[in-house]
Amino acid sequence: MPRGEDRADVYRDFTDAVNMKPGELETWLDTDDSKAVGQHSRGGGESVGHESGRRIIGLLRRKRAELTDRDYAHMRKVVGYVHRHMAQRPRGDVSRTRWRFSLMNWGHDPLR
Repeated sequence: MPRGEDRADVYRDFTDAVNMKPGELETWLDTDDSKAVGQHSRGGGESVGHESGRRIIGLLRRKRAELTDRDYAHMRKVVGYVHRHMAQRPRGDVSRTRWRFSLMNWGHDPLR
């Protein structure tokens, strides 16, 4: 972990940013809308956000004492993604937008 950054702060920021429960996120990731959004690799496989969503489920289900430095690094990545994309909120009703669906892949439903 970078100097000066406390695990408790990272954990708090992560749990503030991720407002979906593990089972809820798991159900969402199984939908066509979830699989249709995000940046895909050249091979066209799973999107970065979809892969992150699966990892987030594991992080939420793991005991805090079991989290590794690598886990905390991913948690920081999630927080950064959510904050950047929330700042780009489109106008109007976002309930059926790619913007919302992408955020949901990262565990954040902006309609909450």
